[in-house]
Amino acid sequence: MRHGQTRLDTNVVENAIRPSVIGKKNWLFIGHPNAGQRSAILYSIVVSCLRHGKDPFVYLRDVLTRLPAMTNQDDLGALTPANWRPVR
Repeated sequence: MRHGQTRLDTNVVENAIRPSVIGKKNWLFIGHPNAGQRSAILYSIVVSCLRHGKDPFVYLRDVLTRLPAMTNQDDLGALTPANWRPVR
């Protein structure tokens, strides 16, 4: 059945999850039991950066250099990929 205003298509979703699906078998035996969770955290950060149009390498380099000097947890919100702005 066709509806003139709606196009039923899952290509956008399928393309978005493709890297995870392809990597699933590669990550099955990642090494140490805790490595899977750590890899998932890093993967989530990288994907979040990409979704917000940020370069993951630049983001991680900047955030990891800022974190040691931070003293107030309220500042952490500015370091999320959605809110992050590079220090110039």
